[in-house]
Amino acid sequence: YYFPCQRWLAVEEDDGQIARELVPVDEAFVKKDSENDGQSLATLGLEQKAKSTTYTVKVKTGDKKNAGTDSNVFITLYGSKDDTGIVSLKASKINKNKFERGKVDEFTVESVDIGDLKKIKIGHDNKGNSTGWFLEWVEIDAPSLGQCLKFPSGRWLDKSEDDGAIERIIFPAELQTTEYIPFVPYEITVYTSDIFGAGTDADVFIVLYGNDGICTQQKSLCLNKREQRMYFERNSVNQFIVEV
Repeated sequence: YYFPCQRWLAVEEDDGQIARELVPVDEAFVKKDSENDGQSLATLGLEQKAKSTTYTVKVKTGDKKNAGTDSNVFITLYGSKDDTGIVSLKASKINKNKFERGKVDEFTVESVDIGDLKKIKIGHDNKGNSTGWFLEWVEIDAPSLGQCLKFPSGRWLDKSEDDGAIERIIFPAELQTTEYIPFVPYEITVYTSDIFGAGTDADVFIVLYGNDGICTQQKSLCLNKREQRMYFERNSVNQFIVEV
């Protein structure tokens, strides 16, 4: 079995995850072929995307005194077929200091197919200067499934508050579930010209148009400012796998 990764495991890189669940792929994808290497890597990205689900997890910390936490927060997603295992929520896409009072933090969680999402377990390790945490809600969006679920909490995860629990199992609120047309992964290859000043550090985005003028949402090709500086250099070819 071959489990290629081709991704960072770093808080400051990619989607910020420091653990990855890898899926097995056909042997042909890992055999080095100088003529076809770029193509096989791109196809590999699509193959892996097709076998996994990417979840956008938003976490709202309540607007109460001492609601924020410095502890390490983790989450487990439970589906009808399987669960994700424990996932550490390390790098928020929105805030440098995560889980602060009244703030919403956003994380990416990737997993193989766990089926329909049934419940979550979220908690912390009770370490740090300020450990207690008031969790308002969790929202989980799965674009490839076309579903967004809200998990209301409104309770403390604190050894000295409420019932003293520092982890909770939460079920989705049916009336707050949103369903939409599932997203599809595309392989995008961008060729930057070989003329003076051709490269850019700007936020490059793409919109795809189909029949009758129906189009996708605007999608940035880079995940962060570091990638913006790294890609789209003069005389370069950059490949991206994006869900739109």
